[in-house]
Amino acid sequence: MKLGRMNHLGYAVPDIDAAITHYKEVMGASVVTEPFDMPEQGVKVCFVHTPGENGTEGTQVELLSPLSEASPVTGFLAKNPLGGQHHVCFEVPDIAEAREYFEGVGKRILGPTRIGAHGTPIFFVHPKDMMGMLTEIMETPKGAH
Repeated sequence: MKLGRMNHLGYAVPDIDAAITHYKEVMGASVVTEPFDMPEQGVKVCFVHTPGENGTEGTQVELLSPLSEASPVTGFLAKNPLGGQHHVCFEVPDIAEAREYFEGVGKRILGPTRIGAHGTPIFFVHPKDMMGMLTEIMETPKGAH
């Protein structure tokens, strides 16, 4: 399998509205999506778009805040009350092929393949198998790049 484009970095934040304000006012972000709930994953999400070269879209920052105490992000924030980098996401052209590859090389997949915040199939690979970083693998959105 070949490494795909880094799609986004996921940041867990205790207050998504404060994080949006930070990215707009401190970091100068001009494009931030409206936050939306993903109850099946227990999070509220929004994306900060970063500019790439020659007017292309760069890597996104995904802001995640918990919807409830049951959210997987709640435990992360308990250990990191100010928030912090939660995961990294790489694109692949075929999610089933990627899942088979990671399982074939002995990496632990966390849960089933499911639809992620971009509306495409995703899965997560255990951080202990990925040099300490929770890694999201995402099928490339159709028509992207």
